[in-house]
Amino acid sequence: MKAAAKRTKKKTETKLKKSVFCGTSLDGFLARPDDTFDFLTAGEGVPHGFVEFLASVDVIVLGRRTFDVVMKLGHLGLYGKKRIVVLSRRPLDFPDVKGATLEQMAGTPQEIVAQLEATGAKHAYVDGGITIQDFLRAGEIDRIIVTRVPVLIGTGIPLFGEVPHDLHLRHIATRSFPSGLVQSEYAIGGAEEKKGRTRRPVNRRKKKKNS
Repeated sequence: MKAAAKRTKKKTETKLKKSVFCGTSLDGFLARPDDTFDFLTAGEGVPHGFVEFLASVDVIVLGRRTFDVVMKLGHLGLYGKKRIVVLSRRPLDFPDVKGATLEQMAGTPQEIVAQLEATGAKHAYVDGGITIQDFLRAGEIDRIIVTRVPVLIGTGIPLFGEVPHDLHLRHIATRSFPSGLVQSEYAIGGAEEKKGRTRRPVNRRKKKKNS
């Protein structure tokens, strides 16, 4: 009986793969300060792998702010009938969106991943500036695909933020497009990254000043 229980438990456990697929300006911004991203239109209509990537995921994890922008622009349909999880600690009143499966979750990235794994999710598409940064800091991103647009906008919402230690990435592939887009894919983390962590030095003087 005990052996059977162990086999059943092992069978129901699912390791969730977490990926980022995003576009940025050449200076690393996902959007302008007002959440607009008109500068990402270069190369529109040219296949660059998003359709294939989206087909490989079974759940989309969006930050609340990103979800609001997507709804405002009417872009929710881009996700098709995929399961969409919106992260927010405040109660959400989801609109009646035909064909969309919307739900809310809250917690740390580790808690979100655990909840998704418990439902059998296998591949999550993580999107939204703050959400991506939180998941990266928590070590909960496995792969990142960044498509850089040949434009400098100077300021905006950055893709990357502070990290508690160096994150070592393994380059998988880079390809360019006639429109000027350059897309790079990286694997993140793993045993090698954990062994080679370099902690950020704490600026105690600065910390004391701000306290």
